[in-house]
Amino acid sequence: MRISKLAGAAMLGLSALGLSACAQTLDTTVSRYQAMPAPQGQSFIVVPGQGMAATGGLEFQRYAGIVAQQLQARGYSPASNYQTASMIVQLGYNIDPGQVRVVEDPFYHGPFGWGSGYGRYYDPFYSPFYRPRFGYGGGLGYSYGWDDPFWYRGAGVDSYVEYHPQIEMHIRAKGTNQPLFDGRAQARTSSNRLDVVIPSLVDAMFAGFPGRSGETIRITIPTRPTR
Repeated sequence: MRISKLAGAAMLGLSALGLSACAQTLDTTVSRYQAMPAPQGQSFIVVPGQGMAATGGLEFQRYAGIVAQQLQARGYSPASNYQTASMIVQLGYNIDPGQVRVVEDPFYHGPFGWGSGYGRYYDPFYSPFYRPRFGYGGGLGYSYGWDDPFWYRGAGVDSYVEYHPQIEMHIRAKGTNQPLFDGRAQARTSSNRLDVVIPSLVDAMFAGFPGRSGETIRITIPTRPTR
């Protein structure tokens, strides 16, 4: 009996750790097409794109600043104004109103589920469908691949609201309007806080930037601390 209680406590501790990890990361899908030149003194300016970015404003300026930091870190220089920029970076972003998702624990009425009288909690580590949530990249601040968590509560059924934030980034050569980069980063998340999800989507867009043209990859990215 004592061993059973200790094992239960250990599993609950692991579950709590998993929930904490989920709250600090964002699962993203990133698609990129690119013909980016190597950094050779090119300058850029970030301008509003479509969606909620269209009106510009202070919120857009914050996210544009994160894009500018990422480009600077890769050897491109911010231009002081539109006229002196050699590349135009268009950033757009949006998020949907959210959709209610209902999930049912298939093990609830199984031989060891809550409904059977034998079980006292659901342990995803013993599920034949469980895969590591963080993929197998690691060590770089982000990891490739992700998997959905199992959120089961109550009588074997749980519901939550799922949001779908998205950013789009287009880079064009000024003057010729030659396309240099087209990218889209999307996520499914239980948070509708733009100040959390949009910076993380920008980070995902720049993971391995500019990437291989035509690739679509899944990346788990750490969320930035909020102010």
